[in-house]
Amino acid sequence: MTLFGTDGVRGEAGSFLTAPLAMRVAMAAGIYFKQFSKTRKILVGKDTRRSGYMIENAIVSGLTAVGYDVVQIGPMPTPAIAFLTENMRCDAGIMISASHNAFEDNGIKLFDAHGNKFSEEIEAKIEAIYHDDTQINKAQLTGKAMGSAKRIDDVIGRYIVQLKNSFPDVLSLQGMRIVLDTANGAAYKVGPTVLEELGAEVIVLHHEPNGFNINDGCGALHPKDVQNAVKTYRADIGFALDGDADRLVVVDEKGEVVDGDQLLGALGLFMHKYGSLKGEGIAATVMSNQALEDAMQSAGLKLFRSGVGDKYVLEVMREHGLNFGGEQSGHVIMSDFAKTGDGLVSALQVLALILMSDEKASVALRPFELYPQKLLNLTVKTKKPLEEIEGLAEELSSVEAAGMRHLIRYSGTENKLRILLEAQEREAMLERMEHLSDFFRHALNE
Repeated sequence: MTLFGTDGVRGEAGSFLTAPLAMRVAMAAGIYFKQFSKTRKILVGKDTRRSGYMIENAIVSGLTAVGYDVVQIGPMPTPAIAFLTENMRCDAGIMISASHNAFEDNGIKLFDAHGNKFSEEIEAKIEAIYHDDTQINKAQLTGKAMGSAKRIDDVIGRYIVQLKNSFPDVLSLQGMRIVLDTANGAAYKVGPTVLEELGAEVIVLHHEPNGFNINDGCGALHPKDVQNAVKTYRADIGFALDGDADRLVVVDEKGEVVDGDQLLGALGLFMHKYGSLKGEGIAATVMSNQALEDAMQSAGLKLFRSGVGDKYVLEVMREHGLNFGGEQSGHVIMSDFAKTGDGLVSALQVLALILMSDEKASVALRPFELYPQKLLNLTVKTKKPLEEIEGLAEELSSVEAAGMRHLIRYSGTENKLRILLEAQEREAMLERMEHLSDFFRHALNE
């Protein structure tokens, strides 16, 4: 596919993601949605990027042209769009966001009537419609058949209620001091509000979006300000969201970032202890540390691995009847409360864990030690198929014989090879990484 990537349509706004492209994507999506239509309504939300105005108007034009009524709700987190699409009984939902990317980029994410992200098969069908001039032209309506658009500004309350319902009603955040970085993004209103309504004292960082400062040196990708603020204000915990609030990074009371795999392990074991974990274990990606898998096995649970990307984690969860999974990057999926990764739902579950364990975050969120792991991004001239690289099979057999885990894949967007190695002995792993990097430099840069 040339349009859809690992998480919808994404690229630089105004060059790749232009107004005409956005309008045509919306028309193609609308044509596809119509065959399942029940309400002839589509929900549209966005994050705080300046380009969101251009793309939103283009999407509204495309949808109304093919007969859809559009409900615009303005800046809201991606998981809120997933929830509200189903809650407001819309045929589909569209989120305009490039997640953790810089403000220059933007994207289009699609959700079905139940708030689920689309599969690659459905994205391929929409892309086929996008390229079909005859179908696009035939679908454009006239007169009373055209759709309408209206903006609703008060739906934030529905999402806040949903968030608060995910937090045990026997608990309170009274007396807790929390640092929250909203990354100048979509959760700049709802994030502080829900924590304060549950009783916490909240120190809010980066909550004044101007269209250009989303993710700019802040949020989940840059948690240093949260680390400093936790220490300065002697907070109990710190949270950093990304631009569309589907990702969460946690900072403990010492100002140290909690590793994503340790966070997944802590939450999974917590849910298992209190009987809310469904299925035989949890889901994570091939990138997750082996120590997470070993910790699950010690508790009588399994770790089901998926490809990289939260939608692939969700697919594995559905396949195995699980209600918990995530990525070490901070996407945490609790399907009892959200249809996709939700940074605020995750934050509330972390707070419930701390309160119910009666331990500091630095202890409660690190139930096991990680094995040494190193990821190397190697720039290459060509992306030669791995199976065609002479001598690679022997190299990897040697790695496995040494008791090391490996993951080698090309970047989907850059001319880079990603090499992940993991072992219980750090020095041996680093030596093997140096050897592998030399091997690939020679094989792919001749």
